[in-house]
Amino acid sequence: MFLLVQVVLLLDFVHRWNDTWVGYDEQFWYVALFVVSLVCYVASFVFSGVLFHFFTPSGQDCGINTFFITMTLLLAFVFAIVALHPAVNGSILPASVISLYCTYLCYSALSSEPRDYECNGLHKHSKAVSTGTLTLGLLTTVLSVVYSAVRAGSSATVLSPPSSPRAGKPLLPLDGKEEVENEKAKPVTYSYAFFHLIFSLASMYSAMLLTGWSTSVGETGKLVDVGWPSVWVRIVTCWATALLYLWSLMAPIMFPEREF
Repeated sequence: MFLLVQVVLLLDFVHRWNDTWVGYDEQFWYVALFVVSLVCYVASFVFSGVLFHFFTPSGQDCGINTFFITMTLLLAFVFAIVALHPAVNGSILPASVISLYCTYLCYSALSSEPRDYECNGLHKHSKAVSTGTLTLGLLTTVLSVVYSAVRAGSSATVLSPPSSPRAGKPLLPLDGKEEVENEKAKPVTYSYAFFHLIFSLASMYSAMLLTGWSTSVGETGKLVDVGWPSVWVRIVTCWATALLYLWSLMAPIMFPEREF
């Protein structure tokens, strides 16, 4: 559940990042947007090549790994094509960042394969890879919680005050005491429920991450977050990320009367 929340937060972040740079309406920021997008796409393709090298060794039947990596590459191309389509009116920056994130999820899934699996080329560095993957997972969790705390205020639309600047204001001025009480009575715009929900989900996800989804046995049990459950959780998250991003592009076209 928290992985899907992470995806939503990432989508919100990249769209706001893109809108901020485009909003400056200056050539420097357009060039910066293009450079960052290019770097993300190059990193995705290079990373995919590394995955092919380590997780599809010659002489082994590694069809499932080849499928995972190839699907991730195809999704990167689909993101770019859909985002740059005139009808979508998207941007290449979110597409590139989501592509890089999906590639990371693919790596995270493949590196979580059991160390005795013949297609896992990182079995000689099992402890280092397990620790590195765990560290990255916890780091993204912390960043998600921090970002959710920053965004909590603006996400509380129900608790936001009325848009009219005169709404709720008295016709005659109040004395100091009444004015202070009036200020205290105003609803806060910070959503405590939103932040604590994210924090609770992050805590549960961290616990499952540290226990290997409670299914590790034998030699694999000595390593953290290694096993087929971890593999499929991350691959499904990768595909869910792709679907959510494509939905964010297509929804305004499919339902033009609704605001997204």
